[in-house]
Amino acid sequence: MDKSTSSFAEKPLPFLLDDAPVASLPSGKQPSYLIDHRQRLRTRFIQGGPAAMPDYELLELVLFRAIPRRDVKPLAHALMARFGDFNRVITAPEARLRDISGVGDAVIIEFKVVEASAHRMARSRVLQQHVVSSWDALLDYCHTTMAHRETEQFRVLYLDRKNVLIGDEEQAKGTVDHVPVYPREVAKRALELNASALILVHNHPSGDPTPSASDIEMTKQVAAACDALGLELHDHLIIGTSRELSFRAEGYL
Repeated sequence: MDKSTSSFAEKPLPFLLDDAPVASLPSGKQPSYLIDHRQRLRTRFIQGGPAAMPDYELLELVLFRAIPRRDVKPLAHALMARFGDFNRVITAPEARLRDISGVGDAVIIEFKVVEASAHRMARSRVLQQHVVSSWDALLDYCHTTMAHRETEQFRVLYLDRKNVLIGDEEQAKGTVDHVPVYPREVAKRALELNASALILVHNHPSGDPTPSASDIEMTKQVAAACDALGLELHDHLIIGTSRELSFRAEGYL
């Protein structure tokens, strides 16, 4: 995740289409699902919204843009079978997506544009906002960006004296069950941003947000570093697949 202060050098991407070969169709009249299936899905989406569509059909709508001249339903089903749901498909690592026959650069680009768009929209609802009054939006943002990751990520949310979110930074990445954290670096960065308080956030790829002994010990170390510098550690959130755990609410802080 880019830091909130980062600038983006946008460059046009090549227009890539048809990752897999175009399937040969039988002679004669084409089946109706090949003729108007795409239009039916688009119409249903416009009239009923995403709630009217199962995950694999929403995935088809995304694949339409990357593969304009082939039936993408088999690919959508293959992706769903491998990853489980729409969110996990879109957020899957590039290397794992390429293991699926039919997935190439065009599909990867479409998926990662959808993922980046979701992250930016969720982020825009919390950055420069008062944390207390936008707590639900903050939790939504954390789940959007971290709940479906396959490895642990450690983020720090920095707040000013009015508890307005002024910084959101990824501090470290790790493995499926561990991420290295350096308490002094966390506190040092708070001083650089002129922050007065912070919130720690990391995810558990297992889906269970129950803190480990190392999570609890690391939090104590960060809290001690913050105390020494006059900073307030508001909370430590662990993001699971469908729920989160607050160290403050559970009495760990």
